[in-house]
Amino acid sequence: MPTSKIILLLTVISLLSGCGAEDKTRTAGGDGRSVQARVEVVTASELPTYHAAPATVVARERVEVASRLMGYIREINVVEGTVVKAGQRLFTVDPLDVEGQLAQARLAVELAENAWRDALADYERHAALLKEEAVTRQQYEKMKLNRDLAATRLAQARAQLATAAGQMRYASVNAPIAGVVTRKLADRGDLATPGQPVIVLESTGPMQVETQVPEAILARIKPGQSVRVEIDGQAGPVEARIARISPAADPVSRTFLVKLDVAQAGLKSGSFARVLFPLASRQALTVPDSALTQRAGIEGVFVVNAEGIAQFRMVRSGERRGGRVEVQAGLTPGERVVVEGAERLANGDHVSSTSPSNPGEVSETRRLPGAGGATQARGEAALPSRGELTHKVTG
Repeated sequence: MPTSKIILLLTVISLLSGCGAEDKTRTAGGDGRSVQARVEVVTASELPTYHAAPATVVARERVEVASRLMGYIREINVVEGTVVKAGQRLFTVDPLDVEGQLAQARLAVELAENAWRDALADYERHAALLKEEAVTRQQYEKMKLNRDLAATRLAQARAQLATAAGQMRYASVNAPIAGVVTRKLADRGDLATPGQPVIVLESTGPMQVETQVPEAILARIKPGQSVRVEIDGQAGPVEARIARISPAADPVSRTFLVKLDVAQAGLKSGSFARVLFPLASRQALTVPDSALTQRAGIEGVFVVNAEGIAQFRMVRSGERRGGRVEVQAGLTPGERVVVEGAERLANGDHVSSTSPSNPGEVSETRRLPGAGGATQARGEAALPSRGELTHKVTG
């Protein structure tokens, strides 16, 4: 066999045995990759606890607009979402019955005026005749009484006319406040009756949050106190201030009504909310949100041991607040976890806590087989693969 082929065969055997040793080294102590990441020591801290009370966002002013007249609705000038000003017309009721009452009142006034003029003329004539002693005092007093009765009937008829005219004004129903129409409960042609809402109006200014609290929580709060409120559709909790606390409990639920003022803009009436009433604090382990990562659908963190080797560990997370998350199980105080760069890690990687200039760059070194444990850095010329060497020997 030529000497050159013997040397090449020995080289192949040496490389194959080195690859096997490298695999054992990766299994025992990591694959030799060095990843730059930020590490934080897990410590116990005070975590505030809250009583989360379900609540609802409501408008500060809500008016159910109804008609004072009974009649068919002639027209409705608004729909849901219409923004109206105070005094703007909302709907009109057919005033047919009121128009008839108004006509009768006008005729009554006309008759009362004629009767009063006749009684006044009789009184004045009898007053002149009394001076000439042409009539008796009794006849004069009777004409005076008729004049006074006619004046009273005239005043009564005019009052009835004013009442009928006032009822006529209620045929056109106007908005009592400035706001937005949230509900339209009737349509043109429906019968409007006194006390039956037709339109629901809500103010468009700052909103309120309404909730019910038990007596145990009532002892911990007071008007003017600031609390946090979680509202669906908002990125995070918003600040609210307790405006009113009902002094009487609901007889069924035994809870007390609490109203809170919320200055946050863009809230929608009827949205679901949770009012976080503060309670006593407790000890808990927390890590930054960025420390949590997913591996095969399992949530966990990378824990760095004393040798700087990262291992993925499953954890059970709890409350999230202020950019940190509570770890209920899986970690102990004093352990080091990766809080930045976890997405670039794998089990067995060496973690360097010095942040690189380019966070996306991963520095990596590979141990090469052979005497002295020489290393090959990424970017250097690589040795031929096992398949390439085998091809050369066979050739």
